[in-house]
Amino acid sequence: MKTLVSIIGAGPAGLATAVELKAKGIEDLIIFEKGGDICSTIRKLYPPQKRVDKVFKGLQLQAQGICDFQTETKEAFLERMRKYVKDYEIKIKFNTRIDGLEKLNDFYAIKHENLIVAKSYIVILAIGVFDTPRKPSYPIPEEVKDKVFFRLPKEFPQNEKILIVGGGNSAVETACALSDSCEVFLSYRREKLFRVNEENLKELEKRQNKIRLILGSDIEKLEPANQQVKVVFKDGSEAIFSKIFYCLGGSAPKDFLQKIGIELVNGKPKIDEFGESNLQRVFLVGDIATERGSIMFAFNSAYKVVKRIIEKYSIKEDCGGTHSTINSFS
Repeated sequence: MKTLVSIIGAGPAGLATAVELKAKGIEDLIIFEKGGDICSTIRKLYPPQKRVDKVFKGLQLQAQGICDFQTETKEAFLERMRKYVKDYEIKIKFNTRIDGLEKLNDFYAIKHENLIVAKSYIVILAIGVFDTPRKPSYPIPEEVKDKVFFRLPKEFPQNEKILIVGGGNSAVETACALSDSCEVFLSYRREKLFRVNEENLKELEKRQNKIRLILGSDIEKLEPANQQVKVVFKDGSEAIFSKIFYCLGGSAPKDFLQKIGIELVNGKPKIDEFGESNLQRVFLVGDIATERGSIMFAFNSAYKVVKRIIEKYSIKEDCGGTHSTINSFS
């Protein structure tokens, strides 16, 4: 299959990119998504009725392009994104994990399980970072790995002593979600929580009798302890928990980026101000480009990337020049 644009990832950034392209008359595009539905990270990580915040970590942004929203529930946001897919007739190939990219003359061969599934002139990576959660610097002993989590399970634990590690919005939200059914402790290495939004601070205050904050606490190591987990802090103190949830954010999937030839600087992809990588016509959009975590930032970066693609590579809104480019592929 030959196509003008292939987008990898059907999260907010990938869908917004497709919307912006379609709005410019670029019809020859497809999204490849490794999961079975759109916005898989939000589906998996957000409990029912959880807020999806427009203002994230104090970052207030106005929409530059078409995609926009106000703070709303998970369900309302997902319905909004489904409507974009329907209204703009966006083609998505689900259950297709892209694991390779190879330059072939004027186009890129896009690979799934080492087989070419598309040949595209432009490739946009919108795979996000939360599928690659950050892990602590210390090792997690094999004996306790079944008690250590990096996301909320479908079924919450009941009547257990839980430690949440992290100081951002996801850590606070996880603590609040579990506090109704468990004894919850929140450990963070700094003396203050980090850029937690106002709504989450209010929820935390409501649960001040259910959630114990352990600020300025730095974990040295974990040890097994009678089917539980012993946490040893750097100040010499110890505590035992039945489960530990790490909420340390996500990081760019470095192995994949290096495999396809994208340069990294200090562990982050090297891109220009428009999201283009060292590989010509391969763009990064959303969290994989900046690790911001803001959906509005992802929406706006999609608008910016599409604007640049059209200007730099002379793609016409009526696709008049587009098909001649596609037809020149051998």
